[in-house]
Amino acid sequence: MNHSIHSLDRSTHLKIVVLALVAGIAVAAFGISARSNADYTQTAHVIKAGKPVVVTSSDAMVIR
Repeated sequence: MNHSIHSLDRSTHLKIVVLALVAGIAVAAFGISARSNADYTQTAHVIKAGKPVVVTSSDAMVIR
């Protein structure tokens, strides 16, 4: 039993690297599949200004 990563042999280091690589690929694949149904089209939507609107509220207190 190895208690330190410095005392591990070559095969154990290889197992750790392979496990980390597989976990990284799994996380990346999950992230890509979660976004697969998103709409990636970039179209400009033009919003035209209408008439000016004044918003007031009679409930607000005015301190002068």
